[in-house]
Amino acid sequence: MTVKKRILSGMRPTGPLHLGNLHGALANWVNMQEQYDCFFFIADWHALTSDYEDTKHISEYVRNMLIDWLSAGLLPDKSTLFIQSRIKEHAELFLVLSMITPVPWLERNPTYKDQIVQLSNKDLSTIGFLGYPVLQAADIIMYKAYGVPVGVDQVPHVEITREIARRFNHFYGEVFPEPESILTQTPKILGIDRRKMSKSYNNAIFLSDSPDEIAAKVAKMLTDPQRARKSDPGDPDVCNVYEFHKLYSDNQTVERINRECRTAEIGCVECKQIMARHLINALEPMREKRAYYETRPHLVDEIMVDGCEKARKVARQTMVEVKAAINI
Repeated sequence: MTVKKRILSGMRPTGPLHLGNLHGALANWVNMQEQYDCFFFIADWHALTSDYEDTKHISEYVRNMLIDWLSAGLLPDKSTLFIQSRIKEHAELFLVLSMITPVPWLERNPTYKDQIVQLSNKDLSTIGFLGYPVLQAADIIMYKAYGVPVGVDQVPHVEITREIARRFNHFYGEVFPEPESILTQTPKILGIDRRKMSKSYNNAIFLSDSPDEIAAKVAKMLTDPQRARKSDPGDPDVCNVYEFHKLYSDNQTVERINRECRTAEIGCVECKQIMARHLINALEPMREKRAYYETRPHLVDEIMVDGCEKARKVARQTMVEVKAAINI
């Protein structure tokens, strides 16, 4: 019997998931379930690194995130789905790793520098924010994951984890494998205002949006900025709506939109309406699954409990090995 390699990844529960989350990570996770032994976790402790002042919605976001995952196609019998804070060993390993991680490693982290600038309205001068890569390393090596599915921009995160695992092994013996970055291709998808799709920008189409909400948001999408009138020829290559067509419309429709936009045979309003219909249809199976789980809260609870118990068994064994290695 072939043993599947283990992978691990997680998401912070900071609000409802949107199409950017789906195409940036979640769809790849669903496709990986057959090939790998998958551990996916809801990183609620990580949510505290930047949102520590307002925690009242975290438990709600945790539950909704799990429902989003199940609706998108993650299966509890094929993937271990769990909640970070319910596995206390994560905090324990984080403490051990923080003892050996040099501060300059954390200060040079490009994400740390970027977030300090982007979130200038928040006080991020905390040990938790500086040290979140150490908690992230604990999350990953706790399960001795072979790899972490990431986009190119997230490779530095995995590299810090590799360095921390290497340093632990140097001091205490070979306990942890160094995880690999599993590069995943993600399609170009922007928010309705052509910026990165984000809850904070108020430009996101959420997986839980109703058909009417989707249609209303698509109607507001920015198109070719040079096309002021319907009679003006457009350029689909610079139009965000066309990018959505390539993801959600059939090939015949995509070809038609490409041709008729360039010749001004179709206007932006009609183009958006066509795309909205295809997008709504594509998300219909997800809406049906969401309705199924929302009307069966006991089933969601069972999935939470079972996934956490599976993860906890692995985490406990790892901490036995860690404590033996550090002679505690």
